[in-house]
Amino acid sequence: MSTNPIAFVKEYWRVILLVAFLAFALVALFIPGGIMADDSLADNLGDNETAANQSGDEGFTNLEYGIGLDGGTRVSAPATGMTVDELDIDDNEQRDIESTLYTELDIERSDATVRYHENDDRYTAEVFTENVTAAEFASALQSAGLDVTEDDVENGVTQETRDEMINTIELRVNEAGLSGGNVYQEATVDGGYYIVTEVPGMSPEELRGLLSDRGDVQIVAYHPDGNGNQTNDTVLNDDDFSDISPPAFDEQEGTHYVPVTVDNTEGSDGNSAASEFQSAMNEYGFTSEGIGQCSVHDRDAGEFNFDQDQQQWCMLTVVDDEIIDAHSMGSGLGGDMESGTWANDPGFRMIVPTQQDAQYLSVNLQSGALTAPLDFSQEQTYSTEPALADQFKTFSLLIGVLSVITVSGVVFLRYRDPRVAAPMIVTALSEVVILLGFAALIRMPIDLSHVAGFIAVVGTGVDDLIIIADEVMSDGDVSSQRVFESRFSKAFWVIGAAAATTVIALSPLAVLSLGDLRGFAIITILGVLIGVLITRPAYGGILERLLTDK
Repeated sequence: MSTNPIAFVKEYWRVILLVAFLAFALVALFIPGGIMADDSLADNLGDNETAANQSGDEGFTNLEYGIGLDGGTRVSAPATGMTVDELDIDDNEQRDIESTLYTELDIERSDATVRYHENDDRYTAEVFTENVTAAEFASALQSAGLDVTEDDVENGVTQETRDEMINTIELRVNEAGLSGGNVYQEATVDGGYYIVTEVPGMSPEELRGLLSDRGDVQIVAYHPDGNGNQTNDTVLNDDDFSDISPPAFDEQEGTHYVPVTVDNTEGSDGNSAASEFQSAMNEYGFTSEGIGQCSVHDRDAGEFNFDQDQQQWCMLTVVDDEIIDAHSMGSGLGGDMESGTWANDPGFRMIVPTQQDAQYLSVNLQSGALTAPLDFSQEQTYSTEPALADQFKTFSLLIGVLSVITVSGVVFLRYRDPRVAAPMIVTALSEVVILLGFAALIRMPIDLSHVAGFIAVVGTGVDDLIIIADEVMSDGDVSSQRVFESRFSKAFWVIGAAAATTVIALSPLAVLSLGDLRGFAIITILGVLIGVLITRPAYGGILERLLTDK
């Protein structure tokens, strides 16, 4: 053996590479936080009770598990909406057409959009409600001066809308502190798309509740109209907030609340959301005679009674058109608004009745509203109870151990030479450890399909190692390095061609949205690549050291 470090590295670089990857994999698997610690996830997990319950079952590794091994639910549903593509309009007509859609179809502003697609240089119009027919949609566009017929209306929404929905749902899952969640789209045979949400540790009802809410948050001013009646005016929308703090509890007042900051960035007209909100509160009387004048909410009974004898000045917190709280203007906040100083530091508390309401409101504010609602009339739901998932986890581990024992026994019976068989088993297991480390590093939720991939990796890996051993030992013992290298090269070409065939064959499964088959294909492809690039060369280096006079 050479004592020169450089010569040593050149001689044993293949084994050193394997050891290095194993070391990184073990760190990613077992060191708390792994190689790339996700502090935000840890913070989220610490902020709510649901996540705390989940984190107690994570075990001693950094692996995350999917619904098949941890219990949970998968819900698939298409987005509700219709689209008209290739609109012939100019840049300055986009907002006018949107306004026409709101008026002609009598819908909310969130239920329609006209979108410019920069990559394709085209405009599309979309409606996100079941209460509008294709004929009505086309007629509304005709009222805006567009040459559109009912045949131009397509079911479904644009890819950009689906991307926005996926991002919003991912934020909701993360803000709820749910580890191991996954959101993606899946194509159907008829050309449609389903948005698929997988969340471990959640029942179908809970996940459906998380997805069914549009998440549209508004602050509505309920105040006298000057004619003896009460009126509503929306003064803040969810996109008017610049910062959302975690839910909190005021022990003195005994109230749950979400601290928020209103955006005070000035627009082209010199106004900001904060300044406009402040002006509205002053104009409607909230900062003068309206201070402390809201009695429509009976917090003990959890009921709202708007039939009051006295005039009311209430700030209503509305989520998806449902009032969840009503409270009055405080003297401190009202004084700052009346003096005009509040807009310089525009923060206030959104008060809600319960801790659950506070968490619910915070999640919706952080994630934003879903661009389009999901159509649950076409939903597909799959769920696994946690107890059953634990059994799957145990059986998966048992099957893995049995496969290793079986392969080890066959290899020893085949060669009856520990110098050949022992490195073969160790190298094959190294592939699995490296794959598990990679899964822990990128926080890939391990599911039953991935377990099948791991077993396939062990099988194909040992097959390749047997090819190497048989080729090297085919013509008797190997005594010289030159003979070994020649035989090893022949074997490596064979397994390299086999690996390329496997990767090509499984690539469509890894790319297409085919559910569990995708997880199996990804793990198998990664295992094959790790084998060809790392473990097979390392096994050759070990055999060369043990079988030759090197």
